Amino acid sequence: MKHHGHLRRPSIAVTPDVTTPTPDAPFPKYDQKAAYTDAVLRAGGLPFILPYSDDAAAIEQYLDRVSGLVITGGAFDIPPSAYGEAEKENLGALKPGRTNFELAVLKLALQRKLPVLGVCGGMQLLNVAYGGTLIQDIGTELPNAKPHEQKHDRTQPQHPIDVKGDTVLAECVGGKGQLMVNSTHHQAVKAVGQGLIVSGVSVDGVIEAVEGTERDHFVLGVQWHPELMVDTVPPNLGIYKTFVSRARERRH
Repeated sequence: MKHHGHLRRPSIAVTPDVTTPTPDAPFPKYDQKAAYTDAVLRAGGLPFILPYSDDAAAIEQYLDRVSGLVITGGAFDIPPSAYGEAEKENLGALKPGRTNFELAVLKLALQRKLPVLGVCGGMQLLNVAYGGTLIQDIGTELPNAKPHEQKHDRTQPQHPIDVKGDTVLAECVGGKGQLMVNSTHHQAVKAVGQGLIVSGVSVDGVIEAVEGTERDHFVLGVQWHPELMVDTVPPNLGIYKTFVSRARERRH
């Protein structure tokens, strides 16, 4: 569909982070890395940041106006109560207000069969939304795992993953096999949610990508940050391009 001679950009909702109030900055602020929206724009989408709301009608109306949803990551953990577990050692900071909002938006987007991309913590939330569970701390629960919190430039990769054949992920990045990814997480998928399959795994067995089993509904979660490597490892841009292409088919 063309608009004034150009391929129409589908509207893409992107969830923001929120700052925790401090004495010096008592009012919370929405905060998000520009790389997410930059990647959506480069992929042909029109990104919009979604302010939080606990009003179900407002969330419905957000999704009336968009054709796809990106659930982003951040320096916080999902409350274990969201997947039926008690808090364990080395659990990180929680942002229950953010998690509650993102879970509400995500579940409604899935009901509507909107294309969904979950990035890093967004992949973990996707797994929880499908009834899966999480490793609360890789270092504690998987002592033989390799480091998954890189210290160097995050536009550069940390380790390879194995992309499974005949998957949406393989379609996005140009085929099955090895893909170099960055790594900034201390949690990971444990039990995979019903309705999801694993499409990417790191050499130490940590799950790096999950996706929906319904091939006509784009649902993909990646544990790394492809938006930070669209220039250094170009197949990563294909994740956003394929997602935006599917969103364009929604005609919003």
